[in-house]
Amino acid sequence: MGGSTAAIQTDFALIMGDARVVKDPAACVGFTIDGVTPNTVVYPTCAEEVAGALSCAAAHDLAVIPCRNGTKLGIGTAPRRYDVALSLKDMNRVWYYEPDDLVVSVEPGMKFADLQRFLARHQLWIPLDPGGGERASVGGILAANAAGPLRLQYGGARDMVVGMKIATPDGRIVKTGGRVVKNVAGYDLAKLLIGSYGTLGVIVEATFKLYPQVPNRATWVIDPATLATAREIRRELLRSPLRPLRMVLLNAQAQRLLGSNGSGAAAAPETHFAIWIEAGGSDRVLARYADELSALVAKHGAAIHTTEKEAAALVWERVADFGSRLTEEQQVPVVLRASLPIASAEDFLESAEVEGGKQRFDVAGVVQTGVGVVELGLPVAESSGFGPGPEGLIKSLRSAAASLGGSVVVTRYPAKMKGMIDVWGPPGDDFEVMRKLKATWDPKSTLSPGRFVGGL
Repeated sequence: MGGSTAAIQTDFALIMGDARVVKDPAACVGFTIDGVTPNTVVYPTCAEEVAGALSCAAAHDLAVIPCRNGTKLGIGTAPRRYDVALSLKDMNRVWYYEPDDLVVSVEPGMKFADLQRFLARHQLWIPLDPGGGERASVGGILAANAAGPLRLQYGGARDMVVGMKIATPDGRIVKTGGRVVKNVAGYDLAKLLIGSYGTLGVIVEATFKLYPQVPNRATWVIDPATLATAREIRRELLRSPLRPLRMVLLNAQAQRLLGSNGSGAAAAPETHFAIWIEAGGSDRVLARYADELSALVAKHGAAIHTTEKEAAALVWERVADFGSRLTEEQQVPVVLRASLPIASAEDFLESAEVEGGKQRFDVAGVVQTGVGVVELGLPVAESSGFGPGPEGLIKSLRSAAASLGGSVVVTRYPAKMKGMIDVWGPPGDDFEVMRKLKATWDPKSTLSPGRFVGGL
């Protein structure tokens, strides 16, 4: 760290005012990440102040981690250095909104739920269902490229952002894209920032393309007798004219933990697997959808029933927020996310159950069917205590995923144990490109040092 504490405080205060530079230890503790606490919290109110704060931090060789409500900060390696928390909570404005053009530009500190309520006045929405629930912010969602089961129909955050402003550690504000849906100039730059976990720059404004709200929705639950039946139903459904908004496959332990028996209350499931399907449209469309789906499922000898709307909405919310709900509500210490070819997702879930059984872990599994994402919670069997830890199981699951053409990231892990495992796993083929980008954009490793893949 370069410069005295007083000089650093003064420099930050010159950028955003004394009241927005906090060094009170009690306040700083609230921004602790994996046991590492910053000694300063700054609260910028605009893009220029963010850029100035980053430049100031770089000049003093300080490490900065941007944050809002912290719903995604548990993902990643423990910080190598962490001097300044850059809180974006006061950057929560809508800068541009044109419902007729289906675009909105917002600051990163805006809560996603608040943005959705704002758009609902014109029957519009951004069709993402990321983890974090009501607390998730726009910036956190983009930094983590967070998306839930709605990805099946609409894609992810990269598919919905048409423009961005980014503050860089050298004090610049870089613009990419525009405020009209057809303008894709510079879109590749936005793709680099989305999913970079705050290691390349800080998103200070994002422009989204909007979608008309779905007029009505219905949810059905299918009870396949076996995982093989579930696989066949998925294959036939994706080949059919039916287009679900979202679809997930839950195993028995996930059903218990998420309370997905159709009533919203935890209960032992009647079948080991359940397929949840949501579709949207007019009442007439949904009635026809129900008839066609029932006919398709009947060919495979599986039961199907409609779920009451409020109970279904609760379960979809819990499924989308799988990781945080398991760790916060169910005290499940470890959550993994596997990215796989669509055709391999059920095979991976089967491997996870088998390997988990061998090592006394009753694995909770949620498959985003048709997307290739599998989330796993690793509760420890009561008779085993914490045993030797889940490292051996994670190694086995990474091997299983690799054999299927996929990979596994540890998204939730006890902070005191993070040093025992690489949460990201082996870097991919694009790591060298990522390393060069980090060296170019952030040569002093000012932003989130050591938190990303390969220690970036």
